[in-house]
Amino acid sequence: MSTTDLSTTTAPHRKNAALRTTSESPYQQRTTQKDNPTQQLIRQAVDFLLQQLEAGKSETLTAYLAAMARFHSYSFGNILAIARQRPTASRVAGFSTWKELGRFVKRGEKGIQILAPIVGHRRTKNDQEQQTEDKPRPVLIGFRAVYVFDVAQTEGVDLPEFEHNVSGDVGGHRDRLIEFLGRQNIALDYTENIAPALGVSYGGKIALLPGQSKAEEFVTLVHEVAHELLHKTDRRTKTTATVRETEAEAVAFIVGQGIGLEMGRASSDYIQMYVGNAGLLAESLEVVQRTSAVILGAITVEAVPEATPAAEEPVAEVA
Repeated sequence: MSTTDLSTTTAPHRKNAALRTTSESPYQQRTTQKDNPTQQLIRQAVDFLLQQLEAGKSETLTAYLAAMARFHSYSFGNILAIARQRPTASRVAGFSTWKELGRFVKRGEKGIQILAPIVGHRRTKNDQEQQTEDKPRPVLIGFRAVYVFDVAQTEGVDLPEFEHNVSGDVGGHRDRLIEFLGRQNIALDYTENIAPALGVSYGGKIALLPGQSKAEEFVTLVHEVAHELLHKTDRRTKTTATVRETEAEAVAFIVGQGIGLEMGRASSDYIQMYVGNAGLLAESLEVVQRTSAVILGAITVEAVPEATPAAEEPVAEVA
């Protein structure tokens, strides 16, 4: 499944010892903002993850990544909040939305708390002076806690299934991924010269080893796309090769699982993103989530709309 990034020719799935880094993450600076509820939400989820890792429960990290696959339209903070409170959640919606879909929350079920944006309208001084008739622009005022419930916490009429819920079938996702590459001005080539690597990212160009199965080739390509989007900037100098490789593999895991592929990585593999620095782990999780969400958003076409909270309980927000 895995490959290497620029100028690396080692075999795929190489296990490198995690190296400590002393570089300070900009994420660590942001988490000191105690008045920011979204950062508090993220910090609580990361603290819980660290506790689980220190207790030897590496599957918690994989549960976080799986949540990123299932809820890629959610904000980073809300994804972590859902994964922390209910790791097995697959589809969530607010109480009223489930009711509209013919399902009802079971008695005694505890809601999953997430943050929803509070949007208001404000007129600026210039607007008042110009006496414009246009409506004032919406602005983000703050956030409030709302509760959603997993489908397993509800009962009622059956929900329709998605087209891509066939394990191991990439369907049209590969073609849409290649179209996405074109929009990013990333060339794609096939060559035996990169063996034993399955793929290599060169910065503006990706090379794949011919002869892979469709599912394996798709995941390899996603892995290399992740390198292109994440590791061809100044961020490359701020992370170790092990962290970069694990981040790309995490993106491949999320996207592969997001389209219904069976992803056979061990939970412990993803611990390599944690190199003794909690801030860098949080930063890695955030960039992994954002990158996989961009890719999934570009390649997935849902046949049936997701069950999402009603207008007063939004899901896709800036947080």
